[in-house]
Amino acid sequence: MTAPYFDISDPAFSVQSPEVRKAREAGWYARTNYGIAVLRYDEVSRLLKHPRLRQGSVKWPEHHGITTGPFASWWANWVLNKEGEDHHRLRRLMNPAFSRRLIGGLVPRFRALAGELVDGFAEPDRCEFMAEFAEPYAARVIAIMLGLPESEWPVIARDSATIGLAMGVTIADDLPKIEAALASLYGYVDELIADRRREPRDDFVSRLVLAGLDGAGRDGTGLDGAGLDGAGRDQNRLSHEELRDSMILLIFGGFDTTRNQLGLAMQTFLKHPGQWGLLAERPELGGAAVEEVMRVAPTTTWVTREALDDFTFEGLDIAGGTTVHLFTESAGTDPRAVPDGRFDITAERPPHFGFGGGAHHCLGHFVARCDMSEALPLLARRMRDPHPGGEPRSLPLSGNTGPVALPIAFTPATSAP
Repeated sequence: MTAPYFDISDPAFSVQSPEVRKAREAGWYARTNYGIAVLRYDEVSRLLKHPRLRQGSVKWPEHHGITTGPFASWWANWVLNKEGEDHHRLRRLMNPAFSRRLIGGLVPRFRALAGELVDGFAEPDRCEFMAEFAEPYAARVIAIMLGLPESEWPVIARDSATIGLAMGVTIADDLPKIEAALASLYGYVDELIADRRREPRDDFVSRLVLAGLDGAGRDGTGLDGAGLDGAGRDQNRLSHEELRDSMILLIFGGFDTTRNQLGLAMQTFLKHPGQWGLLAERPELGGAAVEEVMRVAPTTTWVTREALDDFTFEGLDIAGGTTVHLFTESAGTDPRAVPDGRFDITAERPPHFGFGGGAHHCLGHFVARCDMSEALPLLARRMRDPHPGGEPRSLPLSGNTGPVALPIAFTPATSAP
């Protein structure tokens, strides 16, 4: 049987389309203009950890003719796009910034921020959810973590959203705007690094900056040659370039994921009002609500890998260099993994792939889980009986997706305790 074919570069393509659902029932994969797409839960789960696959997004700019310039350089330096010892070294040095103690200490501030934003809605019984809640919440969480004035959130939101265009199929056309936004965020990052080198604090940025000072002087000059790898890199610290590039990734990734995922959560709960009411009554289900939303409506609709060399998987010969798209949304809604097909925040579900998996599991997943699990129960208590308040607009249902505009009408409740 010939595998179905999808043009996933077409902005009209949807991972939720009947064609994709039909293909999933017919077999575990489809062919695309960028390689193959994996559609079922079991195969996605196994391929995420397959030793013959590497992270595949490294070639995304190249697919669109972008091989040089500031954006191409930044993209190539992501921890996400590194492999082997280089990848492990970067994760090891960056992990202390994401400690549960450090992030957990910010949870009360996240909760207060959510209440403040709901109190500030322009109208008491309706809001434009993305502009009035999702964007400022995601951007101000980043500002809180970085120790920036929260009043700077519009700049963080604007530049991060612009860089997010790089995840779409119009990346080549958007490149000038993307590189301008990248330059703007580098300005913020350079000031933060200089400040924490002068005066470290017990915060997120200082942890990252200190990872760049271990075994080095404060000017970044190595004290000796111990610990250098074959490329002359100090295995015990981040280089200045790695530090800058990693901080930009964390700003962009933290904003983009949280904003989009909050919007997708609201869209999902609008279709399931009983679950929204249950969340209002049982705020302890906030964490489970995040997981269930990300199972059925992840902002990252596919995770990309690339074959290191030729190998055979489930009878399919995969040539070295082949791009393999692991469709996280299709896997999460696969009836072989979730037979009841319901959206249920109280149900036990297999792990979703919204944060990737294997060696490249999202470094900031704990932050995203914390801030969203605080926001959703508060919203459920404050915004009763939500329903569409106008026409929504969304990004294409492929790549990284989410609402652009989401008007919601609701019955206001009193301030949450």
